[in-house]
Amino acid sequence: MKQTLSTKPFRHTLLKSLTLGAFIALGTTSVVKADDVNLTTIIPAVPQIDAEAYILMDYNSGKVLAEMNADTRRDPASLTKMMTSYVIGQSIKAGKISLDDNVTISKEAWATGNPVFKGSSLMFLQPGTQVKVSDLNRGIIIQSGNDACVAMAEHVAGSQDAFVNIMNNYVKALGLQNTHFGTVHGLDAAGQFSSARDMAIIGQALIRDVPEEYAVYKEKEYYFNNIKQPNRNGLLWDTSLNVDGIKTGHTSAAGYNLVASATEGNMRLISVVMGGRTFKGREAESKKLLTWGFRFFETVTPLQVGKEFASEPVWFGDTDRVQLGVDKNASLTIPRGRLNDLKASYTLTNSEINAPLAKGQAVGTINFQLDGKTIEQRPLVVLNEVQEGGFFGRMVDHIKLLFHRWFG
Repeated sequence: MKQTLSTKPFRHTLLKSLTLGAFIALGTTSVVKADDVNLTTIIPAVPQIDAEAYILMDYNSGKVLAEMNADTRRDPASLTKMMTSYVIGQSIKAGKISLDDNVTISKEAWATGNPVFKGSSLMFLQPGTQVKVSDLNRGIIIQSGNDACVAMAEHVAGSQDAFVNIMNNYVKALGLQNTHFGTVHGLDAAGQFSSARDMAIIGQALIRDVPEEYAVYKEKEYYFNNIKQPNRNGLLWDTSLNVDGIKTGHTSAAGYNLVASATEGNMRLISVVMGGRTFKGREAESKKLLTWGFRFFETVTPLQVGKEFASEPVWFGDTDRVQLGVDKNASLTIPRGRLNDLKASYTLTNSEINAPLAKGQAVGTINFQLDGKTIEQRPLVVLNEVQEGGFFGRMVDHIKLLFHRWFG
């Protein structure tokens, strides 16, 4: 919460303003909606999207550029496999399993013997055979193999139910409000649902937390049992976009779903289209969203971790001033061409900053403005620890502070 502290002494020290045009280094992104700022550049309305729900989100900040019915609970279909893949990626990252592990295929993962799998996407695994984790993982990501999901769930957690519990624990950890999984593969099940916003957040987590797992999503094909399996995400072949993932999904109840992510320079966007009408239509609608986002917005990083943004006097410490900045890269998405108009100010939570101070301790708020309107805020934090000063130094500061309060 921004505090102007208008009733406190020396309020002139609490609000500081800077023009960031010359201060900014290009980098990763945060987002503002097109109608959030009184723009001097014209941004057309979000294109009409032929789907039941959609969202366009910036990867770096999680802010939204466009959305419709983004929190409506819908059947996720094979988008569920993004969370399955996330659990697998985390298990590999933690050393619990290895890509070189051999997985013995159980009867539960046998497509021919399981009527639930009839007519769905499969690797056609045979019970009793052994398949490497690396192959099963590609079967999940590229081929969308439901049998591979069962095999990996049993390998990671011992059973499908235990694996689903892990999936839902990550739902809580990621703060997803409209998601609950009931299967490891996404075939329609009572009580299973997700939303466009939550799927974008899962995609964000995949890219951020398990980058080696996410790297598989850009592979256009793979071979299993000498059969070529093409990636179902057709946008990987679109040369007008730099799409490197993520996942398709379809059932009769869900419609045609697609989560896509693409980069342009330092900017990455994630689009989610749910309830599309056709296989190719979900790709066309996703492309509309991504193209619109890249064309009319740009990404800047005015403040970076560890770089001093400001300094303020500190009382009773082993130094007279404290360096202040951000604890995470402050990335902003702004309308293209507005970089030189971006400004920042900061407010201090208290009128006096007193030692001791821990590194990363928040002491105020940074406000980023365009056209006189705040578009983003970030915590203003201490960059270096300030310890309490010696007895004599503290006594001197007490005297100085008294004079400062009287005459400052």
